[in-house]
Amino acid sequence: MPEDIEIDTDKLRETIDRETERSGEGLLRLVALTTAILAAVTAVVSLHAGSTINEALVLKSEATALQARASDQWAYYQAKGIKGAIATSAANVVAATGHVASNSLRAQADSYSSEQAAIQAEARKIEGERDTKSAEADHMLAQHHHYAFAVALLQVAIALGAVAALTRQRAALALSAVSGIGGIVLALVTAFTR
Repeated sequence: MPEDIEIDTDKLRETIDRETERSGEGLLRLVALTTAILAAVTAVVSLHAGSTINEALVLKSEATALQARASDQWAYYQAKGIKGAIATSAANVVAATGHVASNSLRAQADSYSSEQAAIQAEARKIEGERDTKSAEADHMLAQHHHYAFAVALLQVAIALGAVAALTRQRAALALSAVSGIGGIVLALVTAFTR
């Protein structure tokens, strides 16, 4: 009886190849589509990563310039203090010798002291601006790190998509999707926590 059943193995092989190709073709289309979308999202997130690091660098540069201005103000403050101390000392010497000119020297010392208060206020104001710029730069730097990590996840997703296309394994495509979704979520959370 088994001899009566004849199977055309060439036709069976062709049918199997056609079905394999058809099912693999759907997977390849899905991989191509998701990889293209992930590549586009990766480009946008990379631009945001670059933008945030550039903004952070500009803010740190501005903070450094403000620090220099504050240092100049403090040097000016000290110079006024030294001049005031010299005027006070000179007034004391003049007063000890009994001359009347000590009053103008004391007035000059008081003038230096009042100028110091304004200079000190300006220095503290500049330091406040510096601290604000520096804190903003630190925040931008943290955002950059989050964007960079999102880009890394998206690049892993693209690589896993290539593996899925080469091996025609849905598990690799699933891992690609998980990594891609993780990168997209991280990028969106970072963008909305400005």
